[in-house]
Amino acid sequence: MNIASHSGTSIAVLLAILALSAATMVWLFWHFPVITGLVTLGVLAALGISARLARLIETDMTDMQGGKQSF
Repeated sequence: MNIASHSGTSIAVLLAILALSAATMVWLFWHFPVITGLVTLGVLAALGISARLARLIETDMTDMQGGKQSF
C-alpha cells in the first residue's frame, strides 16, 4: 500500500509542477509576448543543439571502444 500511495503522490506532484509551469508561461506570454517567444525559441534551440552534440559524442565514444556498443 505504501508504494501505491508514493506513486500517487509522485503523479500529483508532477501534475502540479506541470500546471504551475504552464500557468507561468501563459502569464509571461500574456504580459511579455515578444521576449517570451524569443527566450522560448532560444531554449528550444539550445536543447536541439545539445541533443545533436550528445549524439555526436556518443558516436565518437563507440568508435573509440572498437565498435562495441554498451546499453
